[in-house]
Amino acid sequence: MNNIAKERLALGLTQDQLASLFGWRQSRISNYENGSRKPTLSDCRLIVEKLNSLGSNCTLDSIFPPEQEEI
Repeated sequence: MNNIAKERLALGLTQDQLASLFGWRQSRISNYENGSRKPTLSDCRLIVEKLNSLGSNCTLDSIFPPEQEEI
């Protein structure tokens, strides 16, 4: 699970507004947020960079937390 929606909402952005900053469709952000599509590492870095440029203070790990291994 990721925290794209949490940061996006904290910035007051819709999925469509965020997607348009990348030249993507709204559905791509929706799919990333709901986990039906996983972004590439490059896309993860772009998302974090853009969120920070808009006023967020996030890291790759805070938006895309490492998956916990089951013991």
